[in-house]
Amino acid sequence: MTYDKRCNISSRLITLVMTLMLPMVIYAKGIHFDNVFDFDHVLSYLVGGFLIGIFLLLFYNRLYIYREQEINKQQHKQNIRLSTIMQTGRMQMWIYDTESQHYRFISEDGTVIKEYNPIDFVKFFNRDDFEELRSSIFEICENKRITSIVNLRSQEEDEEYRKYYEIHLSIAEKDSKGQIKHILGVQRDITNEQEKKNNTNKLMMRYSTVFNSSLVDMYYYDKDGLLTDLNDTACTSLDIPDKEAIIKEKHYFHENILLNNIDFKKADHIHMSTIIDIEEYDKTRFWANKSKERGKIYYEATVNTVFNDKGKFEGVYVAGRNISEMVNSFHKQQKGAQDLKKAIKHIQEYIDNINYALRISNVRLVDYHPSTYTFTISNTVDKTQMKFSQLRCIRLAMPQYRRIVSSALNRMDHLTSHPIEQTIETEIRDEKKRQMAFMFNLVPILNNDSKVEHYFGLCRNMTDMLETERLLAVETQKAQEAEILKESFLTNMSYEIRTPLNSVLGFASLFEMEHDEADETVFVEEIKRNTNILLRLINDILFLSRIDADMVEFKHEDFDFAEVFESYCQMGWAKLNPEVKVSISNLYEHLIINGDIEHLGKAIQMICTISAHYTHQGFIRAKYEYLRGELVIVIEDSGDGIDPELLPKIFNRFVRDKDERLSGTGLDMPIIEALVKKMGGSIEISSELGKGSTIGIFLPCQAIEIQKKINIDNNTEPVIA
Repeated sequence: MTYDKRCNISSRLITLVMTLMLPMVIYAKGIHFDNVFDFDHVLSYLVGGFLIGIFLLLFYNRLYIYREQEINKQQHKQNIRLSTIMQTGRMQMWIYDTESQHYRFISEDGTVIKEYNPIDFVKFFNRDDFEELRSSIFEICENKRITSIVNLRSQEEDEEYRKYYEIHLSIAEKDSKGQIKHILGVQRDITNEQEKKNNTNKLMMRYSTVFNSSLVDMYYYDKDGLLTDLNDTACTSLDIPDKEAIIKEKHYFHENILLNNIDFKKADHIHMSTIIDIEEYDKTRFWANKSKERGKIYYEATVNTVFNDKGKFEGVYVAGRNISEMVNSFHKQQKGAQDLKKAIKHIQEYIDNINYALRISNVRLVDYHPSTYTFTISNTVDKTQMKFSQLRCIRLAMPQYRRIVSSALNRMDHLTSHPIEQTIETEIRDEKKRQMAFMFNLVPILNNDSKVEHYFGLCRNMTDMLETERLLAVETQKAQEAEILKESFLTNMSYEIRTPLNSVLGFASLFEMEHDEADETVFVEEIKRNTNILLRLINDILFLSRIDADMVEFKHEDFDFAEVFESYCQMGWAKLNPEVKVSISNLYEHLIINGDIEHLGKAIQMICTISAHYTHQGFIRAKYEYLRGELVIVIEDSGDGIDPELLPKIFNRFVRDKDERLSGTGLDMPIIEALVKKMGGSIEISSELGKGSTIGIFLPCQAIEIQKKINIDNNTEPVIA
């Protein structure tokens, strides 16, 4: 009630009181009516009425406040109850405004907590389910229905984290024209109930699959001993065309002649074998009146009791089979019974072996349900090992296989009747850090209506096989390249050996011809020069062959590289042009490392020899440094340089330039590269034609002692003329 209303009621009460008091005052004082309205009397009336009105107004105000407090207390109690109910029931309330189309979440006291537009609100739910909610809201707005109940799923792709909601829609408010203004939505979280329902459905499906697909007769009796279910195998054994009809006949546990003298409430895992003469039983007894068997019947059965979660007895199930044919075949031999037990045991062991093989092998069971878009993998028949959504399946595949995975999933979503066979390489890595590949073989599983229900099959790890194929292809390629290289090497070697050998034979034959004795000196010099070339070539060929055959022994020992570096450089520059200036940068007093000094020195000397051969003027610089566990050696010259087309093939054997000239014997750079790689290092070369070359050796090694020179100017390199 507003303040204006309270004042209006108070003024009316005061007027009423004064009107009622006026006749009483006149009567009490005996005053003539003509004197009643003189100034003194009117003034006294007004003062008295004013005081009485104030009293009544205060009284009414206190009474209103008291009632208002009582109402607030009741409302607070109701709010607490509503809050408790909403929290216990995991409920939320929101209002849909038909004009703004916004969704407003409200608290227990009716205040707006948060407001969402349709674009933001749809993010909480699955888009298809939200369309159903919108349709229900529009139907209420169009007065097609008064209330509606809608079930929605949350937006999460992974089923493990998906939420389920039940929303009750009803009319909250109408405007003056009768048009719906607000719709109330009561949203309840039913995730736990939905999970229980899904688990129950799975259990029922597994039960139905095992029960109906079993190769033995199976019966189920309820807690009163009444037959409530039997599988198709039992119907076939009893020649029952209609299972529902036999259940309606109401047969009890004690009527089954195969289960005589068994207390079905205490039949906990009883394995029994029965021998009966069916002709001795009353035809009204169950099984006796259905089976076409005559004479003695041998029947084997297992009886088990069923209890609920609270330990209360629910019923029994019986699994059995007619073994008359088997027993009659081996009746004369005692071994028959033993073979039967062994066969049963072997079957169980076979099943266990299958599960064991699935667990330890590279084969897994796979299952895809188009209805839930869920892909599961397991290593046993009864337990799911991994579960994937469609998006995770696509993301786990290598980029070049994602379209194939998407296509296969799309075909299964459209319930194709053809098998799915694909080999996919994934982003998953095994213990060897290899990207794993899997081969999937899935076949459609049909329901009772001959429609595809889901896809079931096998998944095999093909990583080792694909890796073997790749390695085989690589090794085949290497073998082919090695064969080509070998043929090319033998061809080139034969040519390179013949060239100096022909020169030797040619100049030697000149001695047998008429010649000037003064020319004999030239003949001898040419024979010596070509002989030296031939000797160096043969030595390089033999040395390179020993390296290729791993016959060169590399000895690692501690040595001071600072002492030997300069000497190896000088040996390589023995035939240097006098116009070329050389410099060696040695920043270390001592640099003791562990390595093979003989072959490292040979590589340095050969590089310096090549630089000296192609540098006719300018400079040659040599330097080294130990950086982060690696010895870096750089030799730079201002010589002829290397043609850009020749540079990528510089480490090939018998490579010639445009002028058909060899670099040394044609095996120098291949020998240098082979030595460096055998020592665990690498070699790099950069060059510009006409401006020189730079060769760098990077050799991982362990430094035992490092002592740099003191007071050395890093910008000045010592020059050795």
